Amino acid sequence: MSTPEQKSPIVWNELNTTDVAAAAKFYCDLFGWTTESFAPAPDMDYTMFKNGETTFGGIMTVKQPGTEPYWTNYVAVDSLEAAIEKAAALGAKTLLPPMSIGENGRIAIIADPQG
Repeated sequence: MSTPEQKSPIVWNELNTTDVAAAAKFYCDLFGWTTESFAPAPDMDYTMFKNGETTFGGIMTVKQPGTEPYWTNYVAVDSLEAAIEKAAALGAKTLLPPMSIGENGRIAIIADPQG
């Protein structure tokens, strides 16, 4: 558990699902969260999760047919390249190499050894 002096390295949580409305209702009912719609691009609907006034994640429709719903957690690191290198040494696989996401910095997506 984090103390007020500690910041969690998890900076964003994202759910990809086949039924955005049902998943949003489930998590809002379970945790008391609310949602807010956001359209980052003309062909993309995105729903953000909020806990009080804090926006901490989002939910969107899975694009690949047959893909099971999954969560992606975004973790802040001092050096993206060093984190990828260390993760690879521990058995991780890079699914998406480093890329810029505008004003929010850069991201990469890795999978742990279990996938």
